Amino acid sequence: MSAFWVFIGIIVIVAAFAVLTYNRIVALNQRADQAFADVDVQLKQRHDLVPNLVETVKGYAAHEKETLDAVISARNAATSAQGPAAQGQAEGVLGAALGRLFALAEAYPDLKANTNFLELQRELADVENKLAAARRFFNNAVQEFNTIIQQIPGNFIAPMGNFKQRDFFEIPEAARETLEAAPDVSFS
Repeated sequence: MSAFWVFIGIIVIVAAFAVLTYNRIVALNQRADQAFADVDVQLKQRHDLVPNLVETVKGYAAHEKETLDAVISARNAATSAQGPAAQGQAEGVLGAALGRLFALAEAYPDLKANTNFLELQRELADVENKLAAARRFFNNAVQEFNTIIQQIPGNFIAPMGNFKQRDFFEIPEAARETLEAAPDVSFS
């Protein structure tokens, strides 16, 4: 009779441990969802600033239509990107286009002194800092989630809840090279 109670005790302990592990996986999944929502908020703020920035530059550098069109095109692609991988790539292209826009502004002293341009540039820098922090928080949440579903016993319990590894929010190597490349500025 006592072997029976030992067996029942072991089953209860294993079941309790499985429930605790499952609940931990759910909590980390929710944390990653919330972190991605924070990234999304910062991206929306960034996307909302871009048209104002382009309009301000357009008044001073209207003949630089190619650069301005590239920024708007990159912004539109970034707003329609879905998922961390696609958004990371689109945001890399947008960042490179904004870099070219700011390099272009160097050629126009009146634009560099324009208070609207300076305020938009300051706001964008602030959003970029918040976005970098939100990305770090998201990637940390994803790392914790991915770790628990790969470790024992999570790797046995995660498939029961249909939990799969999540993608990090990162800029692909090709987009990173574009961001690090010196911009082409034409004064003709």
